[in-house]
Amino acid sequence: MEDEGSHEREGSLAAPLIFLIVASFQFAYYCLDQVAKQSGSDREKEAQLRGEIKRLLKEASLMSQPSTFAQAAKLKRMATAKEKELSKYRNSSHKDYAVYSKVVLVFKYLTYALLLIWFWRVPVASVHRQLVQPFGSWLSWKSGGVQSNSVPVGIISWLVVSARVCRFVRRAYSK
Repeated sequence: MEDEGSHEREGSLAAPLIFLIVASFQFAYYCLDQVAKQSGSDREKEAQLRGEIKRLLKEASLMSQPSTFAQAAKLKRMATAKEKELSKYRNSSHKDYAVYSKVVLVFKYLTYALLLIWFWRVPVASVHRQLVQPFGSWLSWKSGGVQSNSVPVGIISWLVVSARVCRFVRRAYSK
């Protein structure tokens, strides 16, 4: 009797906890997107480097006489060095973003796999049959049959629905 009551309580708390886990991963992606948009100082540094490159190339193009050829070549080399510095700066910031996003992705997949193993044949939630009339069998896939007037929701369908809802909310707030 006690096992049945604890199983019902576990099932009733499972759906919101799984939703919070999925939402936390979406929030992590949102934070990574905000960091990737860069702060104002990074943009200022890139703009400053671009401005210096344009200025150096403009000065070099103005020196078209044979007596100023050496100065023009020197300015072009300086512009090339600034372009390399700019590309290194961009690559370093993109590498950090790529590493962090891969770490979040790996943790997300490991967590989803753990949740799948844990709740494989256990219904995560139950919904009244009339609310999900044509799709009840898809929601209860691998979580047992239809019970009286309610349809059990399996872990796979709950993860898909939770991820879609959280992704929709994240995109709505990021715009």
